[in-house]
Amino acid sequence: MAYIYPPPESGADQRLSFYWDLLRSALQVTSPKWGPYVLTTASDGMNADRSQILLSRSDTISLLVRTTSMERERVLLPLRIPLDKGLTGYRLFLIQKPTQDRLNKVRTLEDLKAFSIGQGAHWVDAEILRSAGLTVEPGSNYPSLFKMLAVGRFDLFSRGVNEISKEFTEGHASNGDLAIEKNLMLYYPLPRYFFFARTQEGEKLSQRVDEGLRMLMKSGEYERQYQVFKRQILADLKLSGRRVFKIANPTLSPETPLDRAEYWDTLEKELKAPR
Repeated sequence: MAYIYPPPESGADQRLSFYWDLLRSALQVTSPKWGPYVLTTASDGMNADRSQILLSRSDTISLLVRTTSMERERVLLPLRIPLDKGLTGYRLFLIQKPTQDRLNKVRTLEDLKAFSIGQGAHWVDAEILRSAGLTVEPGSNYPSLFKMLAVGRFDLFSRGVNEISKEFTEGHASNGDLAIEKNLMLYYPLPRYFFFARTQEGEKLSQRVDEGLRMLMKSGEYERQYQVFKRQILADLKLSGRRVFKIANPTLSPETPLDRAEYWDTLEKELKAPR
């Protein structure tokens, strides 16, 4: 059984490493029943939009991991287990240091609407932000958004708490004014799933991973790996006392498992945010 996934979008892009490690564990634990597997990256480079097109055609790759939307679930086969327990929906902002003074005055969502937010043109986040009345400046791909922020094309680059620390560390080397905004957090429910092709083979590949993830949950291994991941990504972030703006996610499918508390992490202990 061949599990071929997209390569990183850039040499320093490690955003998805946790998910592929989790996938490897799910495949390993199901080996007694399902047999051997191949887990590897595709040799051809591709951005997120291109990978979705290729997967829908069962061409080059056999799965990907992305945040979800009704449209994405219509085209691809979702495995509806939020892999990072929704951490991607907790958003901080990469900024240029001089912007912080203006952001210190933000008290309400209306105040935040005065700032432009960079996102990928076809990322589901762009639609979510626009639906809340926020201003989105689209970028053609992931690496270009860092360059756009550096030259002032937008004010804020919205990033998940699971992404921002490494991005700041790597980006600061070439952009000395890069900073993580100090006071604010944006939240919307945003599960990240494994997606497969809507084919017989895609269903088979998905079934094995589903069984593997549930076995890992039952044994406690899923939670162990998740907590290691969570500690690593939150270690350098200052979350306590941030002002949190919660907005709706109108792109979610009715089948999103929002009522499964064990699937979600609220970050309540870390935040202790003012209401």
